[in-house]
Parts: sequence; structure tokens; C-alpha cells
Amino acid sequence: AQVSERETRLASALRDLGVAEGDRVGTLCWNNQAHLEAYLAIPCMGAVLHTLNLRLSPQQLIFTINHAEDRVVIVDASLLPLLAGVFPHLTTVKHVIVVGEGDTSVFGDIATSYEQALAAAVPEFEWPELDELSAAAMCYTTGTTGDPKGVVYSHRSMYLHCFGVWGGLTLSDSDKLLPIVPMFHVNAWGIPYAGWMLGCTLIMPDRFLQPEPLAKLIEAEKPTFLGGVPTIFTGLLQYADTTPIDFSSVRIAVCGGSAVPRSLMESAEQKHGLRIIQAWGMTETSPIGAVALPPRGTPASEEMQWRVKTGRVAAGIELRICGDDGDVLPWDGTAIGEIEARGPWVTGSYYKVDAPERFHDGWLRTGDVGTIDSNGYVQISDRSKDVIKSGGEWISSVELENLLAGHPAVLEAAVIGVPDERWQERPLGCIVLKEGQTADAATLREYLTGKVAKWWLPERWAFLPELPKTSVGKQDKKLLRAMHADGAFTVVELAHSER
Repeated sequence: AQVSERETRLASALRDLGVAEGDRVGTLCWNNQAHLEAYLAIPCMGAVLHTLNLRLSPQQLIFTINHAEDRVVIVDASLLPLLAGVFPHLTTVKHVIVVGEGDTSVFGDIATSYEQALAAAVPEFEWPELDELSAAAMCYTTGTTGDPKGVVYSHRSMYLHCFGVWGGLTLSDSDKLLPIVPMFHVNAWGIPYAGWMLGCTLIMPDRFLQPEPLAKLIEAEKPTFLGGVPTIFTGLLQYADTTPIDFSSVRIAVCGGSAVPRSLMESAEQKHGLRIIQAWGMTETSPIGAVALPPRGTPASEEMQWRVKTGRVAAGIELRICGDDGDVLPWDGTAIGEIEARGPWVTGSYYKVDAPERFHDGWLRTGDVGTIDSNGYVQISDRSKDVIKSGGEWISSVELENLLAGHPAVLEAAVIGVPDERWQERPLGCIVLKEGQTADAATLREYLTGKVAKWWLPERWAFLPELPKTSVGKQDKKLLRAMHADGAFTVVELAHSER
């Protein structure tokens, strides 16, 4: 009820600033109550919520704000330096609303306090009757090539997506949700909306996403649900290895954004009692597309073989796989092709950008390559731009990465394709070792021997202090390939494994 009153006041305050139906309002905020109030007020007043990715480069942040034509930006005080740095280049922003206290001098008289704005606004608002197909929110992709692309979500798509989250993640009003995935990233996977809709408790971590504060929050608030990317869980479990965390309240931990190594899931469950479930989606799918819950009746001893898969197609989503020639391939778990999606919360176009190469006969081309079996379980083997084709045969970088992550000395692993005179392309294993651990190229290749085809075994290896990441914590393989091409790191080369 308190949040409801405050979001009503926020809508009144925004209307007083001249925000009309269809206007874009940017939010540069962490996961907190003010951000949730904006999630509710902005779409319901007929404006468009534009969550700004605070981890974008300054140039990309400028582009997204100007391209969306944001009229107002709501910003957390801790992020004022970031907004101040790009502010001189913003062409459409007329007002800045600051959550908390900070230096607003660079914004002049267009800056106002969030709390003061709410206090001065009337706690009443005449909510308009909105077309369900009108825009409610937008989010820009965080691809590593070209400018970010805007994806607009309608009121209808977001409402139906809540049902997909509800069923796909098996939520109820008894759950206490801790969304660690940022609210600026695909609406925190829709968790705040679905949780609010169902009457769940929402636990907001704000900007404290490091292992120690997260551990304290989990122990204090006893969440039943966690949602985050693999890097978050990796760090949290490493912390738990030395400072035990009580995960007993957590019913399900959903991990997505990139492939989740089997070793991570097994370690989480066996050492810490944390059950991690893999999920798949993307900005263009709002994002839920598949969830790797095991089939009903699966014995506990066999669950992991299902949980390591990308996921089972979520109700409401249609998926298919297509070959290089565009032909639709069978769901037999063997045929490999690009995964295409369509459904009521899957976008059919980008905002003010033509990208016909991303759409095919009414289907979204996801850029993910893999298989679908007869039970609807998806197994992604690569991104189409990351596919390694050696001597005309596929090599799955995802499978190699997941296996390497299981080595006790490996903290992170990325596998990219690099040019090869004989085979056109060969895999290069890029490794970050755990602190205090040692392993060489020969040891790691021996570790893979027998787990994959002999000709999959990389003969090129690089040991790095860290792997480059995108703004949402995914491995940036485009940058990794560029670093290799520029000779930015040393490559150890072993003798090639003949086929």
C-alpha cells in the first residue's frame, strides 16, 4: 500500500513535469524500492519505462538515451557521476530526478530530489485507459557489435510474460524473491512484475551485489528464490567455501545469461545445498524462453542430466531450428541449426532500426545454434557468431567451456575459434586459473581427453588474469578474438591431435 501511494505520487510528479503518454522516462537505478515505484508508475500513466544499463560504455549510454529520446531520467545518487559525465551530450533530457543526496550542480535547475518531488505531488492520479498494444517499457540489447538495439514491450506482452515467469519458475505468493539480476537488464527477467502480481515478497539488494553483502542479505532475509547470472553464483559460492552461507531457505536459484557449467551446479548442490536451475532467454524474448526443470517423476539421481540442458520450451513460446538453407529441422535432439522463436512476448522488430537479417518468416532469429529433442528440451551449442567450424565439422565452444570449468584449478574458461592453415579454424582455450592453483596446457587437454571427440581437443591455449565481459557479465568473445588478433596475450601451442 505504501509503494502504491508513492508510485501514484510519482506519476503525479512526472505529469507536473510535462511527461505525457508515449514519452520515454529513463531510469539509471539499482535494484531498490524507488526503481520498483518507477516500474509501476511510468507504464501505468501511459509513458514508457526505459531502463538504462549503467554498465554500458559512455558512448553507448549516450546513444541509448538520445535514440530513445528520454525526456526525464530518474537516477540513484550513487550513479550521479556516471550521468554527469554523459549529460553534456544528451539532446532530449529536460529533467533529472535524483534518488538520494549528491552533487547535482552539472544539471543546473533541471535537477530535483525524488523525495521532495513525491512529497509535493498529490497522492491521486487519474490513470488512463490504455491500449494493451501500446508501449509500456523498452530495453536496449547489449550486443558486442554495432550500436545497441531497442526492444519495446507492450502492456499486453509484459502482462502475458508474467504468466510465463509464474509458471516457468513455479512462483507463488509464499515466495520471497531476491532478484540479483539488475533491474536495468530485461526488467530483471520480469521478476519484479511477476512477483508484484503474485503478492510475493521482493528483497532488493540495491548496489550491494558483492558476495559478502549478498551472503548477509540471504541469511538475514531468508529468500526462497534467487535469480542471477553465472558470474554472480560463481563468486557467491567461492565466498561460501571459506565463509559458510545458510542457503536452506532457497527453494530454487535460477541462473541465466550464459551457459551454466555442470560443475557449478554440482558444487552448489553437493557442497552448499543450493539447487541451481538453468534458464534461457534474451532481451528480444522479454526474456523467458526455456527453463531446465527436470520432467515430472525424474529420480533425483537423474535430475542433473536435464538441468544441464539449456531448458525446456516455456509455455507461450514457440521455438524451431533452421538449417543454413532456412529449412526447418526436426526436434530429434540431433539436427543442429539456428534457434528461432515467436510468441506473444517475442519482439517482431527493433525500435527505429531495420534489421531484416534478424527476422525470418515472422520468427526471431536468436543467433543461438543448437538442438531440440522430442520432449522440447533445448541444448544450445554455440552462438552463430561464435561457432567453430573446423574442417567442415562443428565444435561446440559451450561444451568445451563447461567441461573445462569442471577442472579443480579453473576459475573461468572461454573457447574461441582462431584461423588455422589446414583446418580453416581451430579452438583456442582461454583460461583463468583459481588463485593459488596451477595447471598447464597439456594438463587441461589431458583432462578433456575421452570427454569429447579427439579432434575437438584444443592445441592452442592462453592463460589470462581475467576474461573480458559484456555489460551484463557475459563473456565478450568478440573482444577476446580481437585481443588474439592483436597479439595481446601469449598463446601456448601443443601438437595437433589428428582426427
